[in-house]
Amino acid sequence: MKAAIIRRTRADKVFDVLNVIFMVLILLIALYPLYFVLIASVSDAYAVAKGQVFLWPNGFTWESYMNVFKEPRVWTGYRNTIFYTVVGTTFSLFLTIPSAYGLSKKSLPGKHLLSIYFLIPMYFSGGLIPTYLVMKDLNLVNQWYSMILIAASSVYNMIVTRVYFQSNVPEELYESARIDGANELKTFFAIALPLVTPIIAVMTLFFAVSRWNDYFNSLIYVTKNDYLPLQMVLRSILLNSQTALQKVDTSSMDVDAIKNAARLAYMAEAMKYALIVVSSAPLLVAYPFVQKHFVKGMMVGAVKG
Repeated sequence: MKAAIIRRTRADKVFDVLNVIFMVLILLIALYPLYFVLIASVSDAYAVAKGQVFLWPNGFTWESYMNVFKEPRVWTGYRNTIFYTVVGTTFSLFLTIPSAYGLSKKSLPGKHLLSIYFLIPMYFSGGLIPTYLVMKDLNLVNQWYSMILIAASSVYNMIVTRVYFQSNVPEELYESARIDGANELKTFFAIALPLVTPIIAVMTLFFAVSRWNDYFNSLIYVTKNDYLPLQMVLRSILLNSQTALQKVDTSSMDVDAIKNAARLAYMAEAMKYALIVVSSAPLLVAYPFVQKHFVKGMMVGAVKG
């Protein structure tokens, strides 16, 4: 039988055109801020400060990036952030995946009590000051491992992963493995993990983004420059440049000195965009490699169950 030919009316075609136009507008609205940050970071500082950058770079220059990367603290911050992201994400996955697997098993003794135990700190916390005092007593302040252990686990991510286990690994597989003589470890590594790679990719992205962008924990628990992550280093550079400009006294300057001070002020404004690119570029590059798993893993893990 020949497939029935669906005739599209004029209203259908008009709707398609309007829908495409609407989606293109949404795409432009979403992408333009990112594009503007990129072109502003390579534009002349004076043009950026005067709002003369709109569709393409104005006075192409790498001066903003040169001012950022000439700081040795930036390279130290990159090293620390990469270390915190890689080791911290691995440690978070080590805690999240097995706990989600265990809570997904119907035969787990005390499963409901354990679930409640995990949910309580998700909604209630002791507050910033008590938490800081506990971290200080545990010697988790101003240590390289502070950024690894603090916020190592996420109850929300664990719940999403648990639901994904329940939705995509049938109990019959576990029963077959037990009949064949497989122990719990072999069942976990040989059967469960290969079936949940999408949610592992999603959790890896979640934890990696959180670790990379984390500045609040370092702001509270880390003060040594050798342990500061990239976000705190960039924040310090920007604040220092702005503070130095505010202290400039133009009343006793000649014309050339005033022009130089104004140039520094414009450069501080342009540096903001270079700092955004420097801190965001690695994640933007890495995201396409896990994007294909992201939608599938997140939607199934969050909706089913």
